[in-house]
Amino acid sequence: MPTARQRRSHGAAWRLGAGALALLLATGCGEKPAPGWAGYVEGEYLHLSAAVGGRIATLAVRDGDAVAPGALLFTLDAVPEQAARDEAQAQLRGAQAQAADATKGRRPDEIAVVRAQRAQAAAQAALARSELTRVQDLYAKQFVSAQRLDDARSALAQADALVASLDAQLAVARLPARSDQQLAAAAQAQAASSALRGLEWREQQARVAAPAAGVVADTYFRAGEVVAAGQPVLALLPTAKVKARFFVPEAEFGALRLGEPVLIHCDGCGAPIAARVSFVATRAEYTPPVIYSNEQRTRLVFMVEARADDVAGAAKLKPGQPVAVHRAAAAAK
Repeated sequence: MPTARQRRSHGAAWRLGAGALALLLATGCGEKPAPGWAGYVEGEYLHLSAAVGGRIATLAVRDGDAVAPGALLFTLDAVPEQAARDEAQAQLRGAQAQAADATKGRRPDEIAVVRAQRAQAAAQAALARSELTRVQDLYAKQFVSAQRLDDARSALAQADALVASLDAQLAVARLPARSDQQLAAAAQAQAASSALRGLEWREQQARVAAPAAGVVADTYFRAGEVVAAGQPVLALLPTAKVKARFFVPEAEFGALRLGEPVLIHCDGCGAPIAARVSFVATRAEYTPPVIYSNEQRTRLVFMVEARADDVAGAAKLKPGQPVAVHRAAAAAK
């Protein structure tokens, strides 16, 4: 079964004839050039889209515009993403505040209230202790009953217990939240931070820039139209993503290797463009499917691709343009 690369080459078979005709016209009135192979220029287009859907707010380029790397191509309406981001930022601040609060004790004013209550309780305990001493003296002289002595002792015990309780409250007021509560608060803050990063990423996806220098080949939508996530808005042909696709007869194919230097000739390109072989097909094309005869072997060709050595050379090549490719060593002779 032919490969996808070979199926594309079948659809462009007419370009071979055009390339051969151009080569004959170019050489009909001059000196016969060194043997070469006919082919055409192919481009690897980038169909650029946004990772999120929405309404196109601005389309900054037109068909045929040359763009530099990082140049703005189009933007989507980012109001929903901005609103969601603002909400996530507020939630993050709240979660961070709760996490910070979990590491602290109670407020100084609250601690001051407990201290005042403790001072009041201590004063009551001191009064109860004095009263117990007085009652004990009276009881020793048999001026009061045993019940009165028991009441004085009970009042002192209650006062001391209240002081102890308030001392414990002061100690607890200085402590942070329990470790589990601190971990829960920190986890909530981290979750809010992750949600914010996700929304910031979505907002960034509403702006699409050129990933490489190239030419805008086609635009599929206009400003104001709505596109889905992943739906191409325009096609960009990077300058470095053009290549010469040519076909080498079976008799000459065996000596051709990846990385071999070649020269690309095209009308209006001036000097030959230095390039190197970047792809060599593993299967022959334009052949009978069952058996090869000696006569049919002469029609066997293999598809080969070459890329220019520099961007300046690649910029001269236009997709669909007929070219003739020569082995660099042969052209130098």
